[in-house]
Amino acid sequence: MKKSVETFADKSQKSGIVNSSRSRKSIVAIVGRPNVGKSTLFNRICRKRSAIVDFEEGVTRDRKYEDAEWTGKNFIIVDTGGIIPKSNDRMDMAVKFQAEVAILEADFILFIVDAKTGTTDIDLEIARILSPHREKVMLVANKVDNEKDELEVYDFMQLGFGEAFPIAAIQGRNTGNFLDELVSHIDTVPATDEEDDSIKVAIVGKPNVGKSSVVNRLSGQDINIVTDIPGTTRDSIDTHFKHFGKKITFIDTAGLRRKKNIKYGVEYFSTMRTIESINRADVVLLVMDATEELSNQDQKIVSYAARNYKDIIIVINKWDLVDKNNSTVGEFVKDIRQQLKFVEFAPVVFISALTGQRVQKVFDMILQVSEESKKRIGTSELNRFLQRVIAKFPPSHSSGKHTKIFYCTQVKGHPPTFVFFCNNSKLITTHYKRYLQNQLRDTFKFEGASIKTLFRSREENDLF
Repeated sequence: MKKSVETFADKSQKSGIVNSSRSRKSIVAIVGRPNVGKSTLFNRICRKRSAIVDFEEGVTRDRKYEDAEWTGKNFIIVDTGGIIPKSNDRMDMAVKFQAEVAILEADFILFIVDAKTGTTDIDLEIARILSPHREKVMLVANKVDNEKDELEVYDFMQLGFGEAFPIAAIQGRNTGNFLDELVSHIDTVPATDEEDDSIKVAIVGKPNVGKSSVVNRLSGQDINIVTDIPGTTRDSIDTHFKHFGKKITFIDTAGLRRKKNIKYGVEYFSTMRTIESINRADVVLLVMDATEELSNQDQKIVSYAARNYKDIIIVINKWDLVDKNNSTVGEFVKDIRQQLKFVEFAPVVFISALTGQRVQKVFDMILQVSEESKKRIGTSELNRFLQRVIAKFPPSHSSGKHTKIFYCTQVKGHPPTFVFFCNNSKLITTHYKRYLQNQLRDTFKFEGASIKTLFRSREENDLF
């Protein structure tokens, strides 16, 4: 990793991962075998439907981090995939690896077992994995729905972590007492309204184009599970960096599938998570596979981002697999511009996550686009611009009514928002609005930033 890239963690300045506030907050990891209710407990602790919960085993695959608070104390809760210790399945082995990383990272571990099922061979295997860390392990028996079920909890004494704490995560039974016990074991800090000032970047695209590989290459770690199985990442996962002093948060999302291929349940919620990730992002990275044609799915993803005024960067991954000549890049960009005419302002970066070729360029482009989005143009400069473009091509309307634009001002940045005051906003045609927006770009650039233009009649006082 280049020296210009650093993390904002207290554990290691070279780790390339962890939460921006982790220097002040304890990390609590939830581990256990599949389908014991880890994600249900995770959602209850962080008080939102963050992890995907489904009756299908093995839904949670990657680690997922969220801030949590109880009785005025802050900590970080980490959800992990279900561990199947002796499985030779590639996905099970990858999930096990991610859980082991979470165990090593964690300041405290919640070992979840199922009171309805009792102790299983897999529970015993996980207990052996956790045994070296027993001083920071709390055994939690989930699905203890009533007092009768509490009698079954003593069966878990054989795991070697003492008496299991009984809860019912889905109902919330005894979870308050459980959280009191949890925060008594960890170092916590008072809750604050600390604002996240990082640049939030959603990494989107079809399954298996290399989104997680891009994040892993940038960080220098295997943060997210990467295999050649399409759709490996289901949850959105935040990863934090610093680049030249600027905080950047990557939101690695599940790959969007065509609607007809999305069954109701897990894939449906993964798709919704991708949309949510775009909604909370400042910058959207559309990752495409250089060896595949641009799809309708890609167009819909970037169209949604543009309609919601997100900054956009197009990342062409697997560029090392393309046979090239002097005109290859130009032809590729021309083809993308032709098919994505509505985001011609988006810069295109060619990379290879496998070899690391130009991956660091992604950091530079994010900062550049973010600055362009925040750029402010003075009113006097805008009005000189307006006089020039109107003289070149004055507004008109098919009704023949007099159409006049008096002046323009920028009311905000990110997205750059311009208000044009005119005699009658209804007389400004869609064609002319597009002309003004194109002229704004030609003059002031705003590379990668979605521009918002508003038209107000002079008598209208409410800009928004």
